[in-house]
Amino acid sequence: MRKLLVSAFAALALGAGMAPPSWAETAPMVAQQRTQVPGYYRFMLGQMEVTALFDGIVPLPAKLLSGASAKDVESLLAALFVPRDENGVQTPVNAFLVHTGSGLVLVDTGTAKAFGPGLGFIVDNMKAAGYDPAQVDTVLLTHLHPDHVNGLLGADGQPVFANAVIKAAKPEADFWLNEANAAKAPADAKPFYDMARAAVAPYQATGRFETFAAGQAVAPGIDSVAAFGHTPGHSGYMLTSGQQKLLVWGDIIHSHAVQFRRPDVAIEFDVDKKQAVATRKQLLADAAKRKLWVAGAHLPFPGIGHVRADGKGYAWVPVEYGPVSR
Repeated sequence: MRKLLVSAFAALALGAGMAPPSWAETAPMVAQQRTQVPGYYRFMLGQMEVTALFDGIVPLPAKLLSGASAKDVESLLAALFVPRDENGVQTPVNAFLVHTGSGLVLVDTGTAKAFGPGLGFIVDNMKAAGYDPAQVDTVLLTHLHPDHVNGLLGADGQPVFANAVIKAAKPEADFWLNEANAAKAPADAKPFYDMARAAVAPYQATGRFETFAAGQAVAPGIDSVAAFGHTPGHSGYMLTSGQQKLLVWGDIIHSHAVQFRRPDVAIEFDVDKKQAVATRKQLLADAAKRKLWVAGAHLPFPGIGHVRADGKGYAWVPVEYGPVSR
């Protein structure tokens, strides 16, 4: 019957000089715009609101990983279908915005545009999530590598977080902000020192850069956690609200496909590889035993989930997308 009606309508339309209607016009492919949804994810930890912010992705060559054969690394990457191209393995960069109930705390700031157009979206995604950089009162740095501190400054070189106090562990600041260390560093490492010093300089000039000792409380409901090795003062942050805990662990994991299964695998960026491996093993074991929520700077967005013991290694169990609930 429907076919007869369509044929009759088409015949009438042609008789009247009209073009027959299209019953299934194809919509333009929105993906041709190469856009994605805003990169934020909201999560409640007790009475705290945690918003994961996506800075973007950077390709890292698999050869940067050491402690396993190239064949083993390739097998682990392939097993999880990790995206890659000729430049390397897709590696996300995340930051975490925490509303404690009495303040707004940002853990790490992203890369800005230091490493190309695929990064530098923390501020955009913060605004999409309903917050403004001017509302941030504390910025906690896990460490002073450029993908964690360069977002402190805007394209004009001015502070992005105009009302915030910036905090980092004292051993971290002593290492990266020391001109003597920078002078004797290998040539390929010098830019790391330069970017760290440039990023914090305007905040230092106005007395808004502070250091803390390992284990010290750094904000209401947030304690620092020594996680040394990746850098001399690399720190995590333990968030506590009621009975709920979440460890924001910075760069404990760079390759989720490899380093959960093989915690003994280091990455070239580790300042002290032996210590970084020991710290990773300790924190993975602790997170699995205590069933902690964890959040990582280089875990697949939103970078929040649990760690589960799995044979001689561990498995990553990401948070499931769902309604924001208390």
